[in-house]
Amino acid sequence: MRDPLGRPPAVLMVPAAVATLLLVVPVGAMVVATDWAALPAELGSEVARQALWLSVTTATASAAICLVLGLPLAWLLARISFRGRGLLRALVSLPLVLPPVVAGVALRSAFGRSGVLGEPILELTGFAFPFTTWGVVLSHVFVSLPFVVIAVEGAFRSADPAYDAAAATLGAGRWTTFRRVTAPLALPGIVAGLVLGWARALGEFGATITFNGNYPGTTQVLPNLIYVTRQSDQDAALALSLLMLLVSVAVLLALRDRWLGTT
Repeated sequence: MRDPLGRPPAVLMVPAAVATLLLVVPVGAMVVATDWAALPAELGSEVARQALWLSVTTATASAAICLVLGLPLAWLLARISFRGRGLLRALVSLPLVLPPVVAGVALRSAFGRSGVLGEPILELTGFAFPFTTWGVVLSHVFVSLPFVVIAVEGAFRSADPAYDAAAATLGAGRWTTFRRVTAPLALPGIVAGLVLGWARALGEFGATITFNGNYPGTTQVLPNLIYVTRQSDQDAALALSLLMLLVSVAVLLALRDRWLGTT
């Protein structure tokens, strides 16, 4: 069918094609370079299963925490006008642009054994976050919470506030309106934000290894294992990377109705 607007200009199509190749070729090259015959053995190793299980469980725990903490924060940013809201939104978004190592250093400054919060926690409870599985969860929450908040805030903003006002005229309070009106209307965006946050946590590397080290069974998540494996066994690293790729594709498929479209 002929486009009524005419042919797409080459000045736009050529850079678009180059951008597509730049994004697709490295992933395709990784798939081609993988030794598929050795793939089952590499992915079936005890170390790989352990790292994958730890990655999935810590990412799931962080997603649950992001839901509990991020949903109210997203609602606050979307529905309540107050002085400093723009600054708060900027601070919430800050981990998105921090280098991963800097994020790990920031976590250590706050929650390390001698950190601003870590030291009193250690003195009161005897517990320290660094080099523990809970430290991994904390790292994941720090880097993935902004993704959840931003996505859910957008969903809340897309839900017409007139419905909230209508509920208020019927006698519903803020909490009832949130539970019965606002959150259900924004549910697809909330789910998308949680899936995105979960995937971000699953792929987290820099802040996690900086804050928690790389101890098998305790803090060695799958990205950490890929990093250390690459130094001695390129084929095994490729196999583990392919596993991460498959998880990423699964996340995109889960979000296809929201982002990929049907046209």
